Amino acid sequence: MSRVEQLEQRITELDAAEFRELRAWFECYDAEVWDRQIESDSKSGRLRRLVDQALADDHAGRSTEL
Repeated sequence: MSRVEQLEQRITELDAAEFRELRAWFECYDAEVWDRQIESDSKSGRLRRLVDQALADDHAGRSTEL
């Protein structure tokens, strides 16, 4: 049994309160991982093309104000 399968099994054994606690923790953890990835991509220049395209679209009037 893989580690993921073991985790899946253990998760199914949680009661409702424990599952809510796990879900809240995972949502925060997932957001932190995402933030670190975006920061890394930004620092490395991987997002430059997207930023340049968004700015060009805005300057050309192809954007809408939120």
